[in-house]
Amino acid sequence: MRKVVVGAFVSLDGVMQAPGGPEEDPTGGFSHGGWVAPMVDEVFGEEVGRLFSQPFDLLLGRKTYEIFAAHWPYAEGGPDDGLARTFNSITKYVATRKGLELTWKGSVPLGDAAADVARLKQEDGPALLTQGSTDLMRTLLANDLVDELHVFTFPVVLGGGKKLFDDGARAAAFKLAAGRVAPNGTVIAHYLRDGAVNTGDFAMDPPTPAEVERREKMLREG
Repeated sequence: MRKVVVGAFVSLDGVMQAPGGPEEDPTGGFSHGGWVAPMVDEVFGEEVGRLFSQPFDLLLGRKTYEIFAAHWPYAEGGPDDGLARTFNSITKYVATRKGLELTWKGSVPLGDAAADVARLKQEDGPALLTQGSTDLMRTLLANDLVDELHVFTFPVVLGGGKKLFDDGARAAAFKLAAGRVAPNGTVIAHYLRDGAVNTGDFAMDPPTPAEVERREKMLREG
Protein backbone atom coordinates (compact mmCIF):
# COMPACT_ATOMS: atom_id res chain seq x y z
CA MET A 1 0.00 0.00 0.00
CA ARG A 2 1.05 3.56 -0.65
CA LYS A 3 1.28 6.26 2.01
CA VAL A 4 0.12 9.86 1.69
CA VAL A 5 2.81 12.16 3.07
CA VAL A 6 2.06 15.85 3.61
CA GLY A 7 4.87 18.40 3.62
CA ALA A 8 3.70 21.80 4.86
CA PHE A 9 5.35 25.14 5.58
CA VAL A 10 3.16 27.03 8.07
CA SER A 11 3.29 30.20 10.15
CA LEU A 12 2.58 30.24 13.88
CA ASP A 13 -1.05 31.06 13.08
CA GLY A 14 -1.29 28.16 10.64
CA VAL A 15 -1.05 30.03 7.32
CA MET A 16 0.66 28.22 4.45
CA GLN A 17 -0.15 30.51 1.52
CA ALA A 18 2.58 31.56 -0.93
CA PRO A 19 5.71 30.70 1.06
CA GLY A 20 7.98 30.88 -1.97
CA GLY A 21 7.50 34.31 -3.52
CA PRO A 22 5.32 37.44 -3.87
CA GLU A 23 3.83 36.26 -7.18
CA GLU A 24 3.18 32.69 -6.08
CA ASP A 25 -0.42 33.13 -4.89
CA PRO A 26 -1.78 36.62 -4.12
CA THR A 27 -5.36 35.27 -3.90
CA GLY A 28 -7.51 37.21 -1.45
CA GLY A 29 -5.09 40.11 -1.39
CA PHE A 30 -2.41 38.10 0.41
CA SER A 31 0.55 40.48 0.69
CA HIS A 32 3.22 38.37 2.43
CA GLY A 33 4.19 36.07 -0.42
CA GLY A 34 7.75 34.78 0.01
CA TRP A 35 7.64 34.76 3.81
CA VAL A 36 9.69 31.54 4.09
CA ALA A 37 12.65 32.70 1.97
CA PRO A 38 14.32 34.93 4.61
CA MET A 39 14.26 32.06 7.14
CA VAL A 40 15.90 29.36 5.01
CA ASP A 41 19.02 27.96 6.67
CA GLU A 42 21.15 24.81 6.63
CA VAL A 43 18.83 22.85 8.91
CA PHE A 44 15.84 23.73 6.73
CA GLY A 45 17.74 22.48 3.67
CA GLU A 46 18.71 19.24 5.38
CA GLU A 47 15.16 18.49 6.48
CA VAL A 48 13.64 19.30 3.09
CA GLY A 49 16.25 16.99 1.59
CA ARG A 50 15.24 14.30 4.06
CA LEU A 51 11.59 14.71 3.06
CA PHE A 52 12.48 14.12 -0.59
CA SER A 53 14.96 11.31 0.10
CA GLN A 54 12.40 8.50 -0.01
CA PRO A 55 10.90 7.24 -3.29
CA PHE A 56 7.78 9.29 -4.05
CA ASP A 57 5.33 10.56 -6.62
CA LEU A 58 3.91 14.06 -6.32
CA LEU A 59 0.27 14.65 -5.39
CA LEU A 60 -0.72 18.23 -6.18
CA GLY A 61 -3.67 20.56 -6.33
CA ARG A 62 -4.33 22.59 -9.45
CA LYS A 63 -2.71 25.87 -8.39
CA THR A 64 0.41 24.26 -6.95
CA TYR A 65 0.71 22.14 -10.08
CA GLU A 66 0.66 25.27 -12.23
CA ILE A 67 3.37 26.87 -10.05
CA PHE A 68 5.56 23.76 -10.23
CA ALA A 69 4.96 23.20 -13.95
CA ALA A 70 6.11 26.75 -14.68
CA HIS A 71 9.34 26.21 -12.74
CA TRP A 72 10.73 22.70 -12.40
CA PRO A 73 10.83 21.66 -16.09
CA TYR A 74 13.18 24.63 -16.60
CA ALA A 75 15.31 24.17 -13.47
CA GLU A 76 17.63 21.37 -14.62
CA GLY A 77 21.23 22.54 -14.73
CA GLY A 78 20.59 25.14 -12.05
CA PRO A 79 21.29 25.13 -8.29
CA ASP A 80 18.37 22.72 -7.71
CA ASP A 81 19.32 20.39 -10.55
CA GLY A 82 18.99 17.18 -8.51
CA LEU A 83 15.50 17.93 -7.24
CA ALA A 84 14.44 19.22 -10.66
CA ARG A 85 15.51 15.98 -12.32
CA THR A 86 13.63 13.98 -9.69
CA PHE A 87 10.45 16.03 -10.05
CA ASN A 88 10.62 15.89 -13.84
CA SER A 89 11.05 12.11 -13.94
CA ILE A 90 8.38 10.97 -11.48
CA THR A 91 4.59 10.80 -11.81
CA LYS A 92 2.62 13.93 -10.90
CA TYR A 93 -0.99 13.25 -9.80
CA VAL A 94 -3.08 16.41 -10.15
CA ALA A 95 -6.44 17.02 -8.48
CA THR A 96 -8.44 19.15 -10.89
CA ARG A 97 -12.07 19.37 -11.99
CA LYS A 98 -11.50 22.11 -14.57
CA GLY A 99 -9.95 20.18 -17.45
CA LEU A 100 -6.51 21.65 -16.80
CA GLU A 101 -4.01 21.18 -19.61
CA LEU A 102 -1.29 19.02 -18.08
CA THR A 103 1.84 20.17 -19.89
CA TRP A 104 4.39 18.69 -17.48
CA LYS A 105 5.60 15.28 -18.62
CA GLY A 106 4.33 12.45 -16.43
CA SER A 107 1.21 14.25 -15.20
CA VAL A 108 -2.00 12.32 -14.43
CA PRO A 109 -5.35 14.03 -13.68
CA LEU A 110 -7.53 13.07 -10.69
CA GLY A 111 -11.16 14.08 -11.13
CA ASP A 112 -12.32 13.03 -7.66
CA ALA A 113 -9.45 13.65 -5.26
CA ALA A 114 -10.78 11.71 -2.27
CA ALA A 115 -11.88 8.63 -4.21
CA ASP A 116 -8.87 8.59 -6.52
CA VAL A 117 -6.32 9.01 -3.72
CA ALA A 118 -8.06 6.29 -1.69
CA ARG A 119 -7.70 4.03 -4.74
CA LEU A 120 -4.05 4.95 -5.27
CA LYS A 121 -3.29 4.15 -1.63
CA GLN A 122 -4.40 0.56 -2.22
CA GLU A 123 -1.83 0.10 -4.99
CA ASP A 124 1.83 -0.80 -4.74
CA GLY A 125 4.19 2.06 -5.37
CA PRO A 126 6.10 4.94 -3.81
CA ALA A 127 4.66 7.39 -1.31
CA LEU A 128 2.30 10.11 -2.55
CA LEU A 129 3.94 13.35 -1.44
CA THR A 130 1.89 16.54 -1.23
CA GLN A 131 3.38 20.04 -1.29
CA GLY A 132 1.39 23.28 -1.04
CA SER A 133 -2.06 22.44 -2.42
CA THR A 134 -4.14 23.79 0.48
CA ASP A 135 -7.53 22.72 -0.86
CA LEU A 136 -6.28 19.23 -1.68
CA MET A 137 -4.68 18.85 1.75
CA ARG A 138 -7.97 19.78 3.40
CA THR A 139 -9.77 17.16 1.31
CA LEU A 140 -7.21 14.53 2.31
CA LEU A 141 -7.50 15.45 6.00
CA ALA A 142 -11.30 15.48 5.86
CA ASN A 143 -11.28 11.95 4.46
CA ASP A 144 -8.62 10.57 6.83
CA LEU A 145 -6.22 9.83 3.97
CA VAL A 146 -3.05 11.34 5.48
CA ASP A 147 -0.47 8.92 6.91
CA GLU A 148 2.36 11.33 7.72
CA LEU A 149 2.74 15.06 8.35
CA HIS A 150 6.04 16.91 7.98
CA VAL A 151 5.25 20.35 9.38
CA PHE A 152 7.76 23.21 9.25
CA THR A 153 6.45 25.88 11.64
CA PHE A 154 8.15 29.24 11.15
CA PRO A 155 8.36 31.94 13.85
CA VAL A 156 6.13 34.46 12.14
CA VAL A 157 2.45 35.45 12.41
CA LEU A 158 0.83 36.37 9.08
CA GLY A 159 -2.60 37.39 10.33
CA GLY A 160 -4.58 35.80 7.49
CA GLY A 161 -4.32 33.62 4.42
CA LYS A 162 -4.94 30.01 3.42
CA LYS A 163 -4.42 27.62 6.32
CA LEU A 164 -3.47 23.96 6.54
CA PHE A 165 -6.31 22.99 8.89
CA ASP A 166 -9.95 24.04 8.85
CA ASP A 167 -13.05 22.79 10.66
CA GLY A 168 -13.52 20.05 8.06
CA ALA A 169 -10.49 18.00 9.13
CA ARG A 170 -11.35 14.54 10.45
CA ALA A 171 -10.49 14.06 14.12
CA ALA A 172 -7.34 11.92 14.28
CA ALA A 173 -4.38 11.26 16.54
CA PHE A 174 -0.79 11.59 15.41
CA LYS A 175 2.45 10.73 17.20
CA LEU A 176 5.73 12.60 16.94
CA ALA A 177 8.31 10.47 15.11
CA ALA A 178 11.07 13.09 14.93
CA GLY A 179 11.57 16.74 15.74
CA ARG A 180 14.20 19.41 15.27
CA VAL A 181 14.55 23.14 15.89
CA ALA A 182 16.52 25.24 13.39
CA PRO A 183 18.80 28.06 14.61
CA ASN A 184 16.28 30.63 13.33
CA GLY A 185 13.50 29.15 15.50
CA THR A 186 11.73 27.05 12.87
CA VAL A 187 10.24 23.93 14.47
CA ILE A 188 10.35 20.89 12.19
CA ALA A 189 8.15 17.99 13.25
CA HIS A 190 7.43 14.62 11.64
CA TYR A 191 4.13 13.07 12.72
CA LEU A 192 2.71 9.60 12.01
CA ARG A 193 -0.99 8.72 12.01
CA ASP A 194 -1.81 7.05 15.32
CA GLY A 195 -5.42 5.94 15.51
CA ALA A 196 -8.36 7.74 17.07
CA VAL A 197 -8.34 10.72 19.41
CA ASN A 198 -8.22 9.65 23.07
CA THR A 199 -10.02 11.73 25.68
CA GLY A 200 -9.84 12.02 29.46
CA ASP A 201 -11.40 14.03 32.28
CA PHE A 202 -9.88 16.34 34.90
CA ALA A 203 -13.24 16.97 36.60
CA MET A 204 -14.01 15.87 40.16
CA ASP A 205 -15.94 12.64 40.57
CA PRO A 206 -18.62 13.17 41.66
CA PRO A 207 -18.92 16.69 40.25
CA THR A 208 -19.44 19.59 42.64
CA PRO A 209 -22.89 21.23 42.89
CA ALA A 210 -21.42 24.26 41.10
CA GLU A 211 -20.22 22.02 38.27
CA VAL A 212 -23.62 20.31 38.00
CA GLU A 213 -25.24 23.74 37.77
CA ARG A 214 -22.74 24.82 35.11
CA ARG A 215 -23.46 21.75 32.99
CA GLU A 216 -27.21 22.26 33.24
CA LYS A 217 -26.78 25.87 32.24
CA MET A 218 -24.74 24.81 29.19
CA LEU A 219 -27.52 22.41 28.14
CA ARG A 220 -30.18 25.12 28.52
CA GLU A 221 -28.15 27.60 26.46
CA GLY A 222 -27.39 25.08 23.76
